[in-house]
Amino acid sequence: MQNNAGRQLQKNANGLYFGLRMNKMHQDQTRALLELLYSVSREVATALDLQTVLQRVLYAAIENVGGERGSIVVLDDSGKPVESAIVYGRTFHEHTTQQIRETVQRGLAGWVVSNRKAVLVPDTSQDERWLRRRDDAQEKSGAKSAICVPLLAREDLVGVLTVVHSRPHAFGSEHLDLMQAIADQAGIAILNARLYAESQRQARVMTALAEGAVAINASLRLDEVFQRVLEQALRALQVERVALALKEGSGEKIIFCAVSGEWHHSLLNRSLPIHEGIISQVLNNRTTQILPSGNKKRRQQEIAHLESIAARQALLAPIQAQGQVIGLLEAINPISGTFGAEALLVASGMGSLAGTAIQNALLFDRLQKAHQQYRQLFDDSIDSILITDCEGRILEGNQQASILTTYSLADLQKLSIDQIHEVNWNSVGLEFEALRAGMTCTYESVLHKQDATTMPVEAYVRQVDLDGVEAFQWILRDITARKMLDSLRNDLTAMIYHDLRTPLANIISSLELLDAVLSENPKEETQTLLTVASNSASRIQRLLSSLLDVSRLEAGQIILGQKAVEPLSLIQEAVSEVRLAAQSRQQEIELDLPANLPAVWVDADMLRRVLINLLENAIKFSPVGENIKVGGCRDGEWVRLWVEDNGPGIPVAEQERIFDKYMRLGLTTGQKTQGMGIGLAFCRLAVQGHGGQIWVENKTDQGARFVFTLPTQAKPPESNS
Repeated sequence: MQNNAGRQLQKNANGLYFGLRMNKMHQDQTRALLELLYSVSREVATALDLQTVLQRVLYAAIENVGGERGSIVVLDDSGKPVESAIVYGRTFHEHTTQQIRETVQRGLAGWVVSNRKAVLVPDTSQDERWLRRRDDAQEKSGAKSAICVPLLAREDLVGVLTVVHSRPHAFGSEHLDLMQAIADQAGIAILNARLYAESQRQARVMTALAEGAVAINASLRLDEVFQRVLEQALRALQVERVALALKEGSGEKIIFCAVSGEWHHSLLNRSLPIHEGIISQVLNNRTTQILPSGNKKRRQQEIAHLESIAARQALLAPIQAQGQVIGLLEAINPISGTFGAEALLVASGMGSLAGTAIQNALLFDRLQKAHQQYRQLFDDSIDSILITDCEGRILEGNQQASILTTYSLADLQKLSIDQIHEVNWNSVGLEFEALRAGMTCTYESVLHKQDATTMPVEAYVRQVDLDGVEAFQWILRDITARKMLDSLRNDLTAMIYHDLRTPLANIISSLELLDAVLSENPKEETQTLLTVASNSASRIQRLLSSLLDVSRLEAGQIILGQKAVEPLSLIQEAVSEVRLAAQSRQQEIELDLPANLPAVWVDADMLRRVLINLLENAIKFSPVGENIKVGGCRDGEWVRLWVEDNGPGIPVAEQERIFDKYMRLGLTTGQKTQGMGIGLAFCRLAVQGHGGQIWVENKTDQGARFVFTLPTQAKPPESNS
């Protein structure tokens, strides 16, 4: 009994000892695992550089799990590889994303990404999820067993960690647990490092674009903009060569406008079609694309225009401005061997910056050409043109203005407009308010030249927009010759009147005496000749009187000798004077006057000549056999009279000008005519001298009606419509 109890006691003691020992071993393992996880966490948490973090995670996994090689792939938020690294023994290889992309898409790592589960592959030759390579054969040193675990951070997949061994069944479940524990610690660190790398990349992109924007937009000269775009693209993209091409006018081709490097002579001004290949994709889809170095045949086809260059890799970005693709930016051969992740962003941004700068430079170039053309036209104008600000200070002048005023342009810009000529302030307004209201003012003035001489000028003034600023344009025309001609005409008029008045009066007196003598023994032929001579002499006398009246009325002399006259008697006397001329053209003069037409307050002789002038014009321009009508009516305190003809009428554009001095009706209607152009000018001055108005209006069917108004009282009304 005692022996059995002793053995039992011994057995219990051994079991207790074994349990205590196993517990101690478990505690030691837990402590070791915690120390490992702490070490891994500390290692990866103290670094922000993504490649440094990847390197530390890989080394920790290989050393603690016992693998020979390892890889890690970092994924973005959409699950696409953005960075990777591989470790062979103690050798670290970075930026291998392109190299292991196929594994992520179709291999074991791809399965882990899809399922978000860790996996242990004891024998890679027996697992179809393993993407086999040539060195995975039994006799080779490739991977024979593998562990692949997801890297999670806050339930987001940020990457895949893989460790492999060249011996089958090299890993067990404890290795899988250890790998998962390391991955759990590394996930947050890798996410933080990836975000930091992205922020750094964005900062580099923004810095490059900001520096590029400052440099590119520092000039508006097109050739300088081209050169600055090339320089900034070379610096920002770190490539060997850059080319810039713009669409031609038809949009069917692009033409290389700027090229960097030694090869620019072979490509500059070369054109390429835009409807095929990668160029078409970039321009039509407005996307930046990289032509990789792997597909040599495709690369040779797509960039055949670069056959003289050993082009390993090419990046093409659209140049855009105001929503339109205007060209292409082409970067060749990155210095690092491959374009980094930020290259697409930099190239796209550079394309937009270049587009805006080029568009501005093109607009500036067109503006400069337009300004140059305007300046050339401005300087070549035969008129003297001055531009002033809203205060009248001279801002600009053309070459003719300098010649006319004898001032240099620099001296003119020191003066105001009223210092070189007498401004008609009544016309333009004391504060130029008439010009600001959009009116165009014309007046005659005197120009004061630098050499102290003066010159008569005609000023033509209007408001203009000068680069968005209110300004006034003054055109000054030398009217010296016109003034001299007017003076000669006036002198000739005075000479004709004074020299002919006395002989003409003698002729008329003689004809009257002859008429009295012959009336005792009248003969029809003699009487007719005498009438013609008398009428002709009277017509000459009327013309001379009209010339004298024009000079007096233009000088502002008032009309004397006004009295109450019956309109009918005035009209009958005028008709009597022109009846013979009307009969010679088989024309009848009809009267259309109301019986109660009041008397008018006028100079009878002057108004009779007005009616005779209008009747003679009506006879002259009416066809043979057509009748002429003279009418009138009362219009308030005025009497309105008119003379109607059946001629061609007066063009609307000429209905004001025909009353100008020396303007002849035949010049406005295209007919041949005779005369000095004094008649209608006299009619207007005479009617206006009585306070009335005169105008012409075309009849609805044919012909013209000349209308004028006359006062019915001694003091005419202040206004008359």
